Amino acid sequence: MTSAGTTTAKHHLGVRRLLATADFRRLFASRLASQWGDGLFQAGLAGAVLFNPERHADPLAVAAGFAVLLLPYSVVGPFAGALLDRWDRRRVLVVANLVRGVFVLLTAAAVGLGLDGVPLYAAALFVTGVSRFAGSGLSASLPHVVAEEHLVEANAFVTTLGALMAVFGAGCAVALRQVFGAGDGGSAWTTAVAVLGSLAAGYLASRFARGALGPDEVDEPRRTATAVARGLLDGGRAAWRTPSVAAALLALLAHRAAFGVSLLLTLLLMRHAFTDVGPLKAGMAGLGEIAVAGGAGILLAGLITDRIVDVLGRRGTVCGALGLAAASQLGLGLPMLLPTTLAASFVLTFAGQVIKLCVDAAVQSDIGDEVRGRVFALYDTLFNATQVGAVAVAAMVVPLDGRSPALIVAATASYVVGIVVFVNWHRISR
Repeated sequence: MTSAGTTTAKHHLGVRRLLATADFRRLFASRLASQWGDGLFQAGLAGAVLFNPERHADPLAVAAGFAVLLLPYSVVGPFAGALLDRWDRRRVLVVANLVRGVFVLLTAAAVGLGLDGVPLYAAALFVTGVSRFAGSGLSASLPHVVAEEHLVEANAFVTTLGALMAVFGAGCAVALRQVFGAGDGGSAWTTAVAVLGSLAAGYLASRFARGALGPDEVDEPRRTATAVARGLLDGGRAAWRTPSVAAALLALLAHRAAFGVSLLLTLLLMRHAFTDVGPLKAGMAGLGEIAVAGGAGILLAGLITDRIVDVLGRRGTVCGALGLAAASQLGLGLPMLLPTTLAASFVLTFAGQVIKLCVDAAVQSDIGDEVRGRVFALYDTLFNATQVGAVAVAAMVVPLDGRSPALIVAATASYVVGIVVFVNWHRISR
């Protein structure tokens, strides 16, 4: 058998071994249900705000939508980190999913009533904030159902299939809009269906025994308020003391800044500039195609990242992914055509997922369990705040149709800066 064949055989054997473990299957299923609901909710809300004939969308409205979907965790993060390292994670996952389900329905009601601004965004803020809380809990729990030597493989498998399930959820939202309609009423029903993901995820999490998902040890203060106040600070200290984690986080932030700009441009191009090109569609259907292209990139990353890391190491893999992203951002993004935009979506999502898998592996393998939840909370906080900040800045200067070569060059520069910072951080920390 060739070395490639041997690697493939080992990969399939490892996946079968993981799926043979009941606790892993249960945690994995909870993640799939959760991310399906997230994907459906986010796409349903995006359709309600951006592609609803009863509403108007400009760059600032798009930026506000991104803030609703991503920024809440910058506020929730300190609470999540402290509580995930203090409370039974099983209980956190159950309660978080039930709370999320309630606010999914409230958001759907706000859409159906034609509400805009604060009422709509407030309900959506709670959904996305609690979603990030639950996501950190699932990531921090994974080492409790998988042996340490299989963490990288398990993380790649779980993260990849979870991201694909989010893409599938978004696709379901596109399909449901065809059934329920594109106006406020149809958008409300589409968004409401996402509650099924929350209920399923909460039920699956409830089937774990108390304490089965950790934390094994608690080094938190007895008072919760003090623990919350220290959450991000403790996570930051732990990441700072671990060069592999700190450098990987910086690389991921460079990607998220660039990706945020690209996503804003893509939405505006699809809404205002692109027209159908043969079988390729613009508008909301075009976003479905973008999601499929991104899903393919995520799938490819899940299949080959561990093999790339075996050859290049984690450091070489992250540098290569950033370089590939920079080249595709410039070469495929700059023409600003529908076909090249789809290709860029595939490559950029692939590169970003490779970086994310390396960051997840670094946190799960190099950070102690007693502080891992707080590091994941810091990770998600920075992850989302960076993307929202990039979108907000870009929204102030981008034309309505999204045609901005200068912003594409700026996004490319972000990747280049990411490579320089990542390499030099490793060099300094030796």
